[in-house]
Amino acid sequence: MPLSRREFIAATAATAASASWAKALRADAQDISDIRVAVIGFNGRGNIHIDELKNNLVALCDVDEKVLNTKADWVSAEWGRKVERFTDYRKLLERKDIDAVSIATPNHTHASIAVAAAQAGKDVYVEKPVSHNIWEGRQMVAAARKYDCIMQCGTQSRSNESLQQAVDFIQSGQLGKIQYALGTCYKPRPSIGKLDRPLSIPSHLDYDGWCGPAEKRELMRTRVHYDWHWDFNTGNGDMGNQGIHQMDIARWFLGEDKLAPRVISIGGRLGYEDAGDTPNTQVVYQDYAAAPLIFETRGLPRSKAGQKHWGNSMDNFRGSRVGVIVQCEEGFAVVPSYREVRIYDNQGKLVKQWSNEQNSHHTNWLEAVAARDQSKLKADILEGHLSSSLCHTGTISHRLGESKTVLEIADFVKGNPMLSGSFERMASHLRANQVDIDSDEGVITLGPWLELDTTTEMFTNNDAANQLRRREEQRTPHVVPDIENS
Repeated sequence: MPLSRREFIAATAATAASASWAKALRADAQDISDIRVAVIGFNGRGNIHIDELKNNLVALCDVDEKVLNTKADWVSAEWGRKVERFTDYRKLLERKDIDAVSIATPNHTHASIAVAAAQAGKDVYVEKPVSHNIWEGRQMVAAARKYDCIMQCGTQSRSNESLQQAVDFIQSGQLGKIQYALGTCYKPRPSIGKLDRPLSIPSHLDYDGWCGPAEKRELMRTRVHYDWHWDFNTGNGDMGNQGIHQMDIARWFLGEDKLAPRVISIGGRLGYEDAGDTPNTQVVYQDYAAAPLIFETRGLPRSKAGQKHWGNSMDNFRGSRVGVIVQCEEGFAVVPSYREVRIYDNQGKLVKQWSNEQNSHHTNWLEAVAARDQSKLKADILEGHLSSSLCHTGTISHRLGESKTVLEIADFVKGNPMLSGSFERMASHLRANQVDIDSDEGVITLGPWLELDTTTEMFTNNDAANQLRRREEQRTPHVVPDIENS
């Protein structure tokens, strides 16, 4: 039953008061060792969170009881420390003796947990992409500001000195004007299979809690965990999984602090049929006025023969496999990893490079929490929202697209040399994998050009695109509240 206006106002006031009280309680704590942290979700990346937060860890939370108990027992055996155990993050957030949470759950629950944590007076570290859709990201930014929450995004490259120095170098103009930034996510993604009957959900998993705001569906894939990335109901494909890191680095080099005013996607899920529906092959063109940001995703190997040994047979473009190229007038930068940058002149001669070990992104967050200073963050939630939403806008163009022939797409993009070049490389890549793209029936999806008001983050030329800015329905009680307009 919906809350009455009086009940809503009372609940909002109580939430704000709780957040303020919790902040005041620890306002004098200036040492990061005083900060008590819980990690939520650790069947993957969250294990790194636990290691990074070893000295601050007091609680663990996971909807999979088997995962929870295995890790909590490990912490007890390895570190001689007992941590509190939770399967419901809402119960964890009720604890006044927990100051902050580090979230590494699947994408579709990032926003609901992070906003609830901010309302409960906790500070937040949240993995990339910060949101499942554009609207959720904006609510996270609004919640961080409204509740004085120190909210960091898990784009850890922002804490690396090599990249910081290289960004300064490029933006200083020493290689001339930036002409474009190109991100690559060439990462092996074989088929996830497709069952002929729904997957049986294990009894140790709270599947309702796992689904959170997402539609609670029967699964036709072979496993619950990880392969949620390739289902639009819960994931964002590889552009929003691995590629968000490279998207963020590319936008950082460009110095853009808003979404691009135009975007288009070309691609599809090609080379096999399985239970996934996100693209494994895609070009997204973010049409910034100063210089475009192009993003290329390839989940298939270099050729059909490479499908016998996926991991050792992936493409690269100008030295970038999972990385970024920044082309300037007088040379270019290649960012092949999270810790290295190489600068070349236009003849391909190496002229400068940086290679520093990764500084702790979690430590940066804890230092900002201790200082109660959002400006100390290397990846504030707003930065995470913008880079995540570049992935979302590209996805929206794809989801509104239509299958076209190669000739139709080539004709459509021929007036844009950069986009045309990326598409030609994509087509060659698919042919090498023996994907039949040259038939009279198109198999590649050409999305529409979408235009965006970069202030409101609303699409101005496509009503259907605005419907995809957020989830059509959220499941109670896992809703993300509208903080921005409250």
